Amino acid sequence: MDMKLEHLNVTVTAPQEIAAILCNLFDWHIRWEGTAKDNGYTVHVGDEDSYLALYKPGKFLTPMGNTYEQIAGLNHVGVVVDDIKAVERKVEAAGYAPHSHGDYEPGLRFYFNGPDGIEFEVVSYSE
Repeated sequence: MDMKLEHLNVTVTAPQEIAAILCNLFDWHIRWEGTAKDNGYTVHVGDEDSYLALYKPGKFLTPMGNTYEQIAGLNHVGVVVDDIKAVERKVEAAGYAPHSHGDYEPGLRFYFNGPDGIEFEVVSYSE
């Protein structure tokens, strides 16, 4: 049986603005957007196979704090890219600071804290 992760739904402050940033960084596109539960709004951003659902409810949001210390906290989102150096340049140009670079099996990687403090791990298996 072949299985894969289709999407991840995360609560954010500004789904349309964050989707635009992620489209620029990862060459993604908006798959769908519209009204959502609790008078909210959601934008699905990704590629043909998988996406992030960026959800904002129609009520006040409370920051979660350090997710690595929260049960069921979202610690980071891993994104596989072909050209890690090009993506790192885009990340820096967007004002985010790459950190925790690694070169170990099975590939190269770095992390950055993106919109709303969501941590992304950028991985390349082709370099």
